[in-house]
Order: sequence, then C-alpha cells, then structure tokens
Amino acid sequence: MKKVVNVLSVTGFMFFGAIQSTFAQEAAEESKTFHQELKQRFIEGGPEFMGIVLVALILGLAIAIERIIYLNMATTNTKKLVSKVDDALSSGGIEAAKEVCRNSKGPVASIFYQGLDRVDEGVDAAEKAVVSYGGVQMGLLEKNISWLSLFIALAPMLGFMGTVIGMIQAFDMIAVANDISPGVVAVGIKVALLTTVFGLIVAIILQIFYNYIVSKIDSIVNNMEDASIQLIDLLVKYKK
Repeated sequence: MKKVVNVLSVTGFMFFGAIQSTFAQEAAEESKTFHQELKQRFIEGGPEFMGIVLVALILGLAIAIERIIYLNMATTNTKKLVSKVDDALSSGGIEAAKEVCRNSKGPVASIFYQGLDRVDEGVDAAEKAVVSYGGVQMGLLEKNISWLSLFIALAPMLGFMGTVIGMIQAFDMIAVANDISPGVVAVGIKVALLTTVFGLIVAIILQIFYNYIVSKIDSIVNNMEDASIQLIDLLVKYKK
C-alpha cells in the first residue's frame, strides 16, 4: 500500500511539474512576443515624438519613485512620538523632550522640535513656530510634484501633436501620389495613432503614481496637524 501511495505521489508531482513547466514556457513566450511587439510599435511610431514621450515617462517615473521613497521615510508613528514627548516632559522637562525629537525621524519630529525650542517665549510663540515650520515641511513633501503633473499633461499632448503631424504626412502623400488609396495614407495614419496611444499610456502610468503620492501627502499632513494640536495641548499642560 505504501509503495502504491509513493508511486502515485511521485507520478502526481511529475505531472504537476510538467504542467507548471509548460505554463511557464508559454508565459515566457507570450512575454517575449509582447516585448517584441512593443519595441516594433515604438520604432514604427518614429523617433521624434516617441523619443520625447519616452523621456517624459523616464523623468516622470524617476520623480515618482524619489517621492515615494521620501514619503515612506517621512511616515512615522505620531501616537508613539507624542507619547514619548509627553513622558519626556513629565520626567526631564523641555530639554528631554527636545532630545527625543532629535533622535526621531520625520517631519512631525522636526515640527515638535521647533515648537519646543520656542516654548520659553510662551505657548503662543511655540504655536506660531509649529504652524510656520509645518508649512516648510509641507513644501518639502510636495517638492517636484508640479513636474510630475507637467509630464502627465505633456505626454498626451505630444502624442496628439504626433497625430496631427502624421495626418499632415498622410495628406502630403496623397498630394504627391494624386491618389487616396489606403496604401498611400496608411503609413501616416499609423504613425499618428501610435504616437497617441503611447502618449496616453505614459499619462495613465504617471497619473496612477501621482494620485498615490498625493494621497500619501494628504495622510502625512493630516497626521502632522493632529500631532501639532496634541503638542500644543501638552505644552499648555506642562506650563501649568
């Protein structure tokens, strides 16, 4: 009985292994075909506008990846930081709380440090420092986002410009050949459609990254504002 089970197990593993190998080979062939097709269509679209659209995609992705990394590093556990600052104020005073902020990363810790640094001038001065430096941190979070939105708008516009130029080329061919047969205008129309498609694809890809980045910034800013209010409450309690 055990031998039968072992034989069936080995046979089953070999069968599933063969199926998995077949699917993997088919996926590799489809992927190879897709990349070849994409490369061919890109070349057919012409180097002038297709190259510019590709540059817009590369620069846009570079900005998006840099912003995502920066925002992920700027994301902190604000509740934990507020708790540490509260404990430091209770046990060691302002200097201990400032030390906690110095040893913490992120915009919230920087804002806390600026508020604690001005608390000797009064709670109102600390609040103004928190608000002012919060604006500075918000500017750092939104750095280069305008460039990303530029590439989102620029990519389809370049595609549409390529479309217009392709149609002009098609009409030039009609004028030269004095014929409106499909074979005469096919090349110009094909170039026009390809530039439009690639421009829209680039814009869609960058738009997805842009929306993610904006939502991430909004989340961080909300945490900053909430934490700033909690810091002012802690300072008021400490001053009493």
